[in-house]
Amino acid sequence: MDEQDRQRHGRVTARHHTGETEDTTLLERRDPSFLLYPVAREVGEKLARAGLGVITGGGPGIMEAANRGCTEGGGLSIGCNIELPFEQKLNKWVQLGIDFRYFCVRKTMFVKYAEGFVVFPGGFGTADELFEALTLIQTGKILHFPVALVGSSYWQGLIDWLSGPVLGEGKVSPDDLELFRVCDTPDEVVEHVMSVLSRKKPTDPRTEPVVQPHKADAQ
Repeated sequence: MDEQDRQRHGRVTARHHTGETEDTTLLERRDPSFLLYPVAREVGEKLARAGLGVITGGGPGIMEAANRGCTEGGGLSIGCNIELPFEQKLNKWVQLGIDFRYFCVRKTMFVKYAEGFVVFPGGFGTADELFEALTLIQTGKILHFPVALVGSSYWQGLIDWLSGPVLGEGKVSPDDLELFRVCDTPDEVVEHVMSVLSRKKPTDPRTEPVVQPHKADAQ
């Protein structure tokens, strides 16, 4: 191979305002969702093979991946869709779909019919659903409810905040920080979910010890 054959053919345009080339922009991984997709798909499949169904918001991306994995694993794949200003359709891997107009109703249904939460990186809506579940566990409204946060690098800032000023000022207790587990692999997620659920026994909820209402978050 001569020197001419070694040379790259084609146009490389520099972005004058940044100094970057189009190749640099192409190779940058700005959106990590494509990396999370196979993880969510595998989590959905492994949960299905463990005998659990999967409930998501029914949309694209990570939600689609989890529904797809569940379907491929032989489980029941459910989507709880929400009306938004922009159109969002149920992904094609949803076997049972339900449409909701109000976020509060959909959030209640998530907790009512779920055995636990697997939380992937997200924004305000994800945080809202996460802290709703943690508050319900903290105050004894739901029992033996595993919560797995996927992606330690993404959630580390939140963990630092909770274990720093929030814990330091007495807004939560050390036990409250044990209500969730940070996981980086599908196997870790499934192990945590099944471990918590294995401790679930048919009991009268009125006999279960619950957190007293002096908890700051319950007031």
